[in-house]
Parts: sequence; C-alpha cells; structure tokens
Amino acid sequence: MQKFVIAGQEIMPGDFREIDINIARLPSHTVIDTPIYVSRGLEEGPVLALTAGMHGDEINGMEIVRRMLDTGLSKPKRGITICMPIVNVYGFLNFSRDVPDGKDINRSFPGNKNGSLASRVAYHLMREVIPYIDYGIDFHTGGAMRTNYPQVRAVLKDGVNNELANAFNAPFTIDSPYRPNSLRKESARKGKNIIVYEGGESLRFDQHAIEEGISGTLRLMKYLKMIDWAPEPNEENRVVWSTSWIRARNAGLFQSSVRCGQLVNAGEWVGTITDPFGEFKEQIVAPEKGYVIGLNNIPVINAGDALMHIGMDNLCRLDVPIAT
Repeated sequence: MQKFVIAGQEIMPGDFREIDINIARLPSHTVIDTPIYVSRGLEEGPVLALTAGMHGDEINGMEIVRRMLDTGLSKPKRGITICMPIVNVYGFLNFSRDVPDGKDINRSFPGNKNGSLASRVAYHLMREVIPYIDYGIDFHTGGAMRTNYPQVRAVLKDGVNNELANAFNAPFTIDSPYRPNSLRKESARKGKNIIVYEGGESLRFDQHAIEEGISGTLRLMKYLKMIDWAPEPNEENRVVWSTSWIRARNAGLFQSSVRCGQLVNAGEWVGTITDPFGEFKEQIVAPEKGYVIGLNNIPVINAGDALMHIGMDNLCRLDVPIAT
C-alpha cells in the first residue's frame, strides 16, 4: 500500500491518529493547537476531509464531525478520513464567528504564515491538510439567529462537484459560485473538490440538520467506495439554480407564517411586520415561487434586513411567465 504521511506523521493501514497542528499563541502565551483526527482503512481508497467550525459559533458542523468520530462512522474500510471538528478554536472559545482580530478565516485563504491570525490559520490548513486530500466536506450553519434548511452548496458545472453533491443527496443542492479567498475556491485551484454543507443556525443544535449532515456524509463515503452501507435519503433532493432574498421594507417586529424548507407560491403571505405600539401592520408576500431555504428567526428587524431566502428549482422556473 502507498505510504501516507501528514503533518510529519506516517499513518499505517488500520491506524487512527490524533495530530495537533500548532497555529499560534494567545497574548497570555497559551498555545493554540488545532487537532486533526486521521483514520486509515485497511484497503486503498480516496482521502476525504471533514472540516467544521471554520466559524467558531457554527456548532452543528462540529457536532456532525464529533458524532461521526464518537460512533466510529468516520472510520473507512477503504481510504482515509481526516476530521477537523474545530478549525477556528479562537472563535469557538469566544462564541464568535471570527478570530480575535475580527477577520473571517473563510475569506483569508490561501493564507500567510506571517499574516493576520485568520490568515495564519488558513495558511496552516492549506499547508498541512489540503495537499493530502482528494475530496472534502466543509460544514457550516446559518448566521446569528438565521437558520438554513439542510443544503449542499457547490459549483455544479464542475462534473466532480456535481457528482459529490448528488451522492450527498441533501434536501437541497444549491448551485453556488466560489467565494473569493474561501477554502472551497483555493482548494479547487489545487485540484481538490470540496462541497459545503449548511444546516441550522449558529450557537444552537439542530437535530434535523445534524442527522441530515451525518447521513449525507455516509452516502458520499459509500459513493466513493470508502464504506459499504449508507442510509437512504428521507427527503427528495431538489436542485436550486437561483435564489433571492425577501428583505424588510420597514423596521419593526417580524413574525414568519411559513416554515424553513416549505414551498411558497408567488404572492403568498409569508410573514408580518408590525411595530411595538400597534400602529401599523405590513403583510410580507413571496415575490416568486420557491422553497424557503433560509429563515430569519430574529423578531426585531431593521429596514433592509434579510427575512427569508428563497430557492428556485427547475419546476419553479417552469411557472415563471415568459416575457413577450
């Protein structure tokens, strides 16, 4: 079998190894290490990275990777898995999306060993992990009090990305362009295919999103022939080719009348904005037919705030009138 060495350590067939990657020190001289967990099957196969906690408050992804490690589901029969439950240890300790310098790690790739804290984390990830993988799943959630229905995001015109997304078979697959200086984009430049899984909201466990993330990961591992069994999907996969946001025209208190994941029709009442004093009430309607793939759970909103993320698949597109 081929020799496999990562972060200076050789991983033999059947091995499970925890490796600490040193990132930096806090002002208190406390050393911050990012642990990675490497599991190698007894047979040859691909190398799959499972990364979570790029944003330190996105705990659903951390729990997906943790449960897979805890139950042994991350251990392949063929190939290698590299699990990183928490990429952004700084943010995790401070309940924060970013690192202490205020920068977003997922906008700091490919990184710089002498750069900002976020840039240094990105640099170590690109240097110590990404060169050794074939594929990856990067787990994320919605932002503060904004929930995302379980979904995979990928550049679907890329054939390999399309195959990985289809194999994962989340409730929604969204055609999503690369974000500048993101892990997904910089990894693609090195010939590594990484898809993003989004589910739930930050700082709150969402059992549905966690279970869908685990099941989808197992389906992808089965597709890659790393394991022999995976659960069947509980929901039909819908491929979303375009999305739009419903935004508040006025400030006030927002109450949704629909659920995340629900299909809404053009002109359908989807929520209400009122003021705290009972002086006005505004009904919010969907501008087009689509699925609620993201929902704002914050009652107090300002004008321009995003209320709802609507995704359209091909069937929704067929209902759009053709301009003449």
